[in-house]
Amino acid sequence: MKNLLTVILLLVAPAAFSQVITTNPAFPTETGSVTITFYADRGTAGLKGFTGDVYAHTGVITDKSTSDTDWKYVKTNWGTNTPETKLTRTATDKYTLTISNPRTYYGVASGDKIKKLAFVFRSATSPWKEGKDTGGKDILQTIFEGDLNVIFNKPANASFVAKNSAVDVEAIAAIAGGSVDKIVLYVNGSLNTEVMNDTLKTSVTASADGKTVLMAVAHAGSGTDTAYTSFIVVPPVADSPVPAGIKPGINYYNDDPTKVTLALFAPKKDHVFVIGDFSNWEPDPAYFMNRYSVSADSVMWWVTITGLEAGKEYGFQYLVNGSLRIADPYTEKVLSPDDTWIPSVTYPNLKPYPTGKTNFPVSVFQTNEEEYEWQVTDFVKPKKEDLVIYELLLRDFIARHDYDTLIDSLAYLKRLGINAVQLMPIQEFEGNESWGYNPAFYFAPDKYYGTKNDLKRFIDECHKIGLAVIIDVVYNHSFGQSSMVRLYATGDYGPPSADNYWFNTVARHPYNVGYDMNHESVHTKYLLDRANKHWIQEYKVDGYRYDLSKGFTQVNSGDNVGLWGNYDQSRVDILKRMYDRVRDYDSEAYLILEHLGDNSEEKVLANHGFMLWGNMNKNFNEGTMGYHDQSKSDLSWAYYGTRTWTVPHVVTYMESHDEERLMYKNLQYGNSSGGYNIKTLATSIDRIKLAATFLFSIPGPKMIWQFGELGYDISIDFNGRVGNKPIKWEYLTDTNRRKLYDTFSELIRLKIEEPAFETNNVSLNVGGAMKRINLYHADMDVVVLGNFGVTTADINPNFSKTGWWYSFFTADSVEISNTTGNLSLAAGEYRIYTTKRLWTPKTFTSVDDKPGVAGSFELEQNYPNPFNPSTTIRFNLPVSGKVRLTVYDVTGREVAELINGDRPAGTNTVVWSARDRSGAPVSSGLYFYQLSGNGFNQTRKMMLIK
Repeated sequence: MKNLLTVILLLVAPAAFSQVITTNPAFPTETGSVTITFYADRGTAGLKGFTGDVYAHTGVITDKSTSDTDWKYVKTNWGTNTPETKLTRTATDKYTLTISNPRTYYGVASGDKIKKLAFVFRSATSPWKEGKDTGGKDILQTIFEGDLNVIFNKPANASFVAKNSAVDVEAIAAIAGGSVDKIVLYVNGSLNTEVMNDTLKTSVTASADGKTVLMAVAHAGSGTDTAYTSFIVVPPVADSPVPAGIKPGINYYNDDPTKVTLALFAPKKDHVFVIGDFSNWEPDPAYFMNRYSVSADSVMWWVTITGLEAGKEYGFQYLVNGSLRIADPYTEKVLSPDDTWIPSVTYPNLKPYPTGKTNFPVSVFQTNEEEYEWQVTDFVKPKKEDLVIYELLLRDFIARHDYDTLIDSLAYLKRLGINAVQLMPIQEFEGNESWGYNPAFYFAPDKYYGTKNDLKRFIDECHKIGLAVIIDVVYNHSFGQSSMVRLYATGDYGPPSADNYWFNTVARHPYNVGYDMNHESVHTKYLLDRANKHWIQEYKVDGYRYDLSKGFTQVNSGDNVGLWGNYDQSRVDILKRMYDRVRDYDSEAYLILEHLGDNSEEKVLANHGFMLWGNMNKNFNEGTMGYHDQSKSDLSWAYYGTRTWTVPHVVTYMESHDEERLMYKNLQYGNSSGGYNIKTLATSIDRIKLAATFLFSIPGPKMIWQFGELGYDISIDFNGRVGNKPIKWEYLTDTNRRKLYDTFSELIRLKIEEPAFETNNVSLNVGGAMKRINLYHADMDVVVLGNFGVTTADINPNFSKTGWWYSFFTADSVEISNTTGNLSLAAGEYRIYTTKRLWTPKTFTSVDDKPGVAGSFELEQNYPNPFNPSTTIRFNLPVSGKVRLTVYDVTGREVAELINGDRPAGTNTVVWSARDRSGAPVSSGLYFYQLSGNGFNQTRKMMLIK
């Protein structure tokens, strides 16, 4: 290894000359001409060596900007090329752009003050090549005001230098319409050099460990201006054992809320500072980390920070080798420049990102943080075989995309009858609006959905009403903001370098995204074990859905999908080990794999205790569209017994976040015959009822994708596959869709409550247009029949015995004397027969079309919520009668009376257009609506956001 000081010199030598742009004059003003010189081989160097035309995407930061990313008066739309924004190439990787008057050039209003010019330089056409500042930041140039200004050209602030080396210092000053008298240089507060002109050039010996502060004071007449910079000599690294009980990450002390110990696993690094709010984001010897080296591949850096304010949030990073800034990999809260787009209603009082002081993600610690008080501490998880999971993406389920509002939707989910909610990834991911499969930090909930206590409260509320909570976790890969990617990488955001302890340099399997994890690494195992334990113990989640679990292998299948899908004993061993570690602290946690692999491998994993996704989307959709090729519409693989599994561990679904919506394809491609046309909405919805009848009747756990119970008919590719989708709560006002919801609800209840739907004595005949399921159980036998064709046809029900059978959907009874006598089913018709009389369902088949009536008073949650400009309120009455529905503000003042009179039994709806009694619009805020009548009184809350 090279001498440490030599390495530092090599890193620091170009620092003073590494500005991405320079200006002439050095002190540009709002109205003076300025020439920008852009060096394409600096910063991100995205245009290095480029020979085509280069244009500036440019705007200004004004006194009205909220941050350095809040551009104003942007010159052109991205990709628009104009002569005014075209740069002149003066040499290889060197370009100029002259702006004669910034105020005029950008068209800045007279009341706004320009603080900075902002640039991203780009190629003329797509695919775009971009030139940005180091770390992918916008390029910013300060605009100066006042008569006298002084700046340092050298050294760059917080430069690292070798001890006892000569550090070049250069400061320049200027004054409008006059001359500078002198510049005085102070080193750590002591006078060092004085020159009687506008340029100071000297050198300073770096004799002291730690930071040396330089101050330049320019004098012109009676006026002065001051500038600061600094350089740092790395102190000797202290080798010291890690204190007992300290783990990588943030370590708190129960008996002392004024200190923390921070620990970073980082072998093969030379030195590490902790920088943050406590050091003004600059390296300080007080926060220089100790080193504990067990071997070359086992090194822990640690430091104990004292004198902290209890309960205060502190932002911090690790500054590694003087240039790499990373957040703590185990942080439970991450700050990002993207946080400016998170509304305060979603995350109140969010600590701001330290813009202008650092870049890249920032970690947070907080001593003496107030603990959430759990209301439910003895939640009993539903049985695996009874699970009905509702998969949802917060962003596309409720407009405000936060846990607080999601809590208001739990009544809707409870009425549906599901017993588990599965949240798409909520661990800190890159950006804000995302499916979440681009993770960066595994211990922090993403702030776009609310605070950590909001998440805990949501889980608590789920447990109160019997709903388990499963979170989708992404352990196949990370993306470039991950500290573990960046710690050993070939660029600011990857790819990983060969010495990375967690990630492969090249993915070991097809369909990988991001950077592929090395699951055989002991360091990856440690990370994932801690993450699994963290969410169960800290958030009381009931289990995990592991995304892309077939990627948990080091067997290199390259682009060979077939090879990747073969039985892989090493992958089985990796997953079994992880499963066993989870069982050490939660013997009942649900562990669900998105494996979709070879059945022989899935069977081994199921026998070990895993549940596995069973994707039946294409088979069910062929049936709902009215096509019934024997193989394409065969539903038998939905049953674990068909797979020769001995345990009911296949989580079967018709839709997931990853599959096209059944209703969309029904309406686009549905079959028809005569007057029967699946492309009509009502018929298409009935086809979903038909499919759901078979889905829920086959024993084993099930999953629903959000709004599938209402016939969501927007394509998965709307607005791009992972783009925002319309939130369709208005579906509830459609009678046909409401009946679909009720059908799902009754089928789910049937599945969960009746033991016959757990039986392993099953006969399936589900390959053609006429499908049949026979269930045999000591409690009752079941026959499920369905016509997936588009014409009337007969089917043999194969009743198990003669005597009375009961038609579930129609509440009819029929005496069977011939167990194999054919029954005629209309196109799309479905039936369930049982040997035991059951309850009268709320909904009936489309053939009978008998509406149900609510069995009790119920005031439902309004939708949408939050809303603007109007919202729908629904309530159910068991009998007709007089009711009053009113709206109140937070002070208790009655704002509006929506109903005061008789209403019929059943479901009633009313729309409130956010207006008071006089018809005037009301302001944004929290409101309450109350239904009263016949001794009933219930109140719910709603949010208006304009």
